[in-house]
Amino acid sequence: MASKQDRLSSWLQERRIIEVECLVSDLNGIARGKIAPTSKFLAERGMRLPESVLLQSVTGDYVEDEVYYELLDPADIDMFCRPDDNAMFLVPWAAEPTAMVIHDSYDKVGNPTDLAPRNVLKHVLKLYAEQGWQPIVAPEMEFYLTQRCDDPDYPLQPPVGRSGRQETGRQSFSIDAANEFDPLFEDMYAWCEAQGLDLDTLIHEEGTTQMEINFRHGDALHLADQIFVFKRTLREAAFKHGVTATFMAKPMTGEPGSAMHLHQSVVDRLSGRNVFSNADGSMSELFLNHIAGLQKLIPEALPLFAPNVNSFRRFLPDTSAPVNVEWGEENRTAGLRVPDANPQNRRVENRLPGADANPYLAIAASLLCGYVGMLEGLHPSPPVKGRAYQRRNLRLPLNLEAALEAMEQSKTLERYLGRRFCRGYVAVKRVENENFKRVISSWEREFLLLSV
Repeated sequence: MASKQDRLSSWLQERRIIEVECLVSDLNGIARGKIAPTSKFLAERGMRLPESVLLQSVTGDYVEDEVYYELLDPADIDMFCRPDDNAMFLVPWAAEPTAMVIHDSYDKVGNPTDLAPRNVLKHVLKLYAEQGWQPIVAPEMEFYLTQRCDDPDYPLQPPVGRSGRQETGRQSFSIDAANEFDPLFEDMYAWCEAQGLDLDTLIHEEGTTQMEINFRHGDALHLADQIFVFKRTLREAAFKHGVTATFMAKPMTGEPGSAMHLHQSVVDRLSGRNVFSNADGSMSELFLNHIAGLQKLIPEALPLFAPNVNSFRRFLPDTSAPVNVEWGEENRTAGLRVPDANPQNRRVENRLPGADANPYLAIAASLLCGYVGMLEGLHPSPPVKGRAYQRRNLRLPLNLEAALEAMEQSKTLERYLGRRFCRGYVAVKRVENENFKRVISSWEREFLLLSV
C-alpha cells in the first residue's frame, strides 16, 4: 500500500501542481496557513504555524493576556501541521496549477492540538466510533449575493442580474430569479466538480438574492472539509463576476437570515443500518435519545452554532428561523425538524446553525449533543404540532453574551471538548463582542442623536 507521502506526491504530480496552499481552519473558519512551491511542500512534509493563530479573533486581535498565557506557552511556540491526503483540492481560479491541502495540527510530541476545530470534530467522531456508530450528515448552506460595497456604513444591496435589473421582493424557489446569475453559478459548479465537492441542488431561498446549496449526505469530516472549501470557492466565483457572496447570518435588514441546516443520522458501523429506526420501521429509542440530547445541550453549545453578534439577529419568530429547540415531524417552525423519510433515511434536521458558523465546530457540536443524549438515555419533550414559534419552554439564550455565559458554565461541554478549548473559544468570542460594542451603529445615530 502506498504511503501518505506517496499519495500526496502522485496526486500533485498527476495534476502538475506548481504551488500548494497549506491550510488549517481557525476558530472562525478562516483559512490560515502558508503557500509553498510543490517541491518544498513535499520535502518538508508539513508546516509549522504559531499555535496562537487558533486564538485569533475575526478582527485579527488576540485574547487578553491572562487567558493567552493560561492556554498557550508564553514563548508563542509552533504547532506542527501535517497534510491530510484525503483533503486535497484543486484551486481552479488560480492563475497557475495550484492545490489546497487541509492540515491537521499537533503539538511537538504528536498529540492533536485540542484548540484546532478539525481536531474537535475528529474527537467527536472517535466517540461515536467507540460505540460502533458512524454519523451521516447532509448540510444545507444558505448565502446572499450582493453588490460590491467598500463602505461598511452603507446597507448591502441586491446585485444586478443578467436582465440588467436588481431583484425585488421575495422569490422563493424561483427558477428565473436563480437563472439571473447563471454565469456565476456555472463557474461555481464547474469549479466544485473539479474539486470533487458533493453538491446536490441549487435553490433560490426566501430572501432577495438569497440562495441555498445542498450537499449530498456523507461522512461528517469530509463534508466539513467540503463546506470549508466551498465557502472559498463561491466567494471567488462571485468576485470573478463582480458581486459579493456572503455567509453572514443576517446581512440585510428586513430579509431572512442564512442558515447551515444540518441533517444528521447515525448508522451501525458494521451493518450500515440506521440506528434511528427499529426493525418494524418505527422511531427507535436511540433516535428519541438523540433528539433529547440536542434539546438539552444546544442552549449550552449555542456559540458554536451562532458564533457572532450578528448571528442572533437571525433568531426571530416568523422569519423561517428557529427560536427554540422544540422538535416536530415535517415542521419547519421548530428548531429540530424530522423530515418524512423511509426507515433507512430517518434523520433529524438541526435548524439552529447559521451559515456563519465554523463547519467543523457546528457539525461537531450538533453530533456531540445527540451523542450525549444517546449515551445518557435522555428523553425528549413531546413533538410540536402546528406552529412552534410561540413555544418558549425550551428557550435559547437571546444574545451572544448570554450564550457565552451558558457555554462557559457547561460541565458537559468541558468534559467532552476539554477545558482548554471551551475557555479559548469563549475568550475569542468575548474579544470580538467587546470590539463590536466599541462601534456606534447607524440606528443609534438615526434615533438617538437629536432625540434623547
